[in-house]
Amino acid sequence: MNLTLKRVVVTGLGALTPLGNCIPAYWEGLINGVSGADFIRQFDYTKFKTKFACELKDFNPEDFFERKEARKLDRFSQLALVAVDEAVRMARLTEEGINHDRIGVIWGSGIGGLITFTEEMKGFTKGDGTPRFNPFFIPKMIIDIAAGHISMKYSFRGPNFATVSACASSTNAIIDGLNYIRLGKADAFICGGSEAVVTEAGIGGFNAMKALSERNDDPKTASRPFDLNRDGFVLGEGSGAIVLEEYEHAKRRGAHIIAEVAGGGLSADAYHLTAPHPEGLGAFNVMKNALEDAGMQPQDIDYINVHGTSTPLGDISEITAIQRVFGEHAYDVNISSTKSMTGHLLGAAGVIEAIASILSTVHDVIPPTINHFTDDPTFDPRLNFTFHNAQKRIVNSALSNTFGFGGHNASVIFKKPSD
Repeated sequence: MNLTLKRVVVTGLGALTPLGNCIPAYWEGLINGVSGADFIRQFDYTKFKTKFACELKDFNPEDFFERKEARKLDRFSQLALVAVDEAVRMARLTEEGINHDRIGVIWGSGIGGLITFTEEMKGFTKGDGTPRFNPFFIPKMIIDIAAGHISMKYSFRGPNFATVSACASSTNAIIDGLNYIRLGKADAFICGGSEAVVTEAGIGGFNAMKALSERNDDPKTASRPFDLNRDGFVLGEGSGAIVLEEYEHAKRRGAHIIAEVAGGGLSADAYHLTAPHPEGLGAFNVMKNALEDAGMQPQDIDYINVHGTSTPLGDISEITAIQRVFGEHAYDVNISSTKSMTGHLLGAAGVIEAIASILSTVHDVIPPTINHFTDDPTFDPRLNFTFHNAQKRIVNSALSNTFGFGGHNASVIFKKPSD
C-alpha cells in the first residue's frame, strides 16, 4: 500500500530551564555560554556527595497558579503547564475555529512526581505506621498526569499519553507526535517533557550509581563534556514544549512556521542497564535511522546537538558513532553539548535540546560546549566541538540525540522551513 505522509512543522516553543524561564532567556543563556549550575537550594545538601545542581532560577509556582491549585500539582506538572502555556500562545492554538478534537498531547518524563513521592514517604515514616496519605498523592505522582493536566486546561481532546524512556522520553514524545500527524491522525500535538528530581532521593540515588559529578569546589564548571577530567553529569530540572502541526493546517490558519521536522529515529543498545554500548552501536543505528526516515544524507546535517552528558564512557561512545555515521563529513559538522550549560534534565533533556537545535536553524548560530579545559586524546582533534563560544554558520538542518538508561535511543532532525 502506498502511503503519502503529511509534512510536519513546528509552530510553537516553550521552555523553563536553568538558564531562563522562557524561550528568549533560554536562547540568550545558551549563546552566551552561561552555566546554570550552583549549590542546591531545595534541600540541605550538607551530607551528600554532590552538593550542586542546575535548578530553575526565580521560579515561584504562585506566579502561575492559585495556591490551592499549586498544591495539587507535583513540581514536574507545574513546570509542564508553564512551558506549554508559552508554546500554545506562540502557536496561537487557542484561536476560534481550531478543532480541539484533533489536537493531542504527548508528554515525556523519566521519573515524574519524585518530589511528591519523597514528601509522602517522609511523612509516613515519621508516624506510627498508620497509613496517612494525601488523597492527591497518586494523581500528583504518576507520569501521565502532566499530559492529562495539559489536555484539561486547553480542552485538547486528541490522543493523549505519556512517554517514558528515561532520558530519551521527550524525544520519543516528539517522534510519536510526528508520526501521528504524518499519518493524518491529528492536526497538531503538544509534545515535550518535564523533570523535577532535585531532591534527596534524586541526588542520593544518582550519587549511589556514581553518575553525578562531585566537583563541589567548582560547580559552575562541573559539567565538562569531552573534557579529559569529566567526572559525571550535573542534575538539572525544567521543562520544554513544542507545538507540532500538519503543514497544510498551519498554512491555512496563517501560523508562523518556525521549522520543519524532517524525521526521527529510534533504536536500542540491548547491552547494559546504564552503560552505553562501547562501540556506539545503538547510537549509530539511531542516527542512521533518523537520516533514512528524513530521506537525508549525512552531509545534509550542519549541527549535531549531542547527548554529551559529561560521563567518561557516554561521550566516547557517542562520538565513535558520529564518526562512523558521518565519515569525513564529521569534520565539517558542528557538534556541541548544551548540557554543559543546562545540566542533564533527564526526561526533559530531549525537548530542550531539540529546541536548541530548532533555534540554531532560526538564528544560524551554534550554541557552545562550555567548561572545556583539557583535551581528551581519545577524541579526534579535527572534530569541531564548538568549545567555549557560540559559532555563526548557516544551519539548514540540525540533528538532536538523546539516549536513556536501559539503552533507549532517540534522534530527531529539524530543518529550515520551505514552501
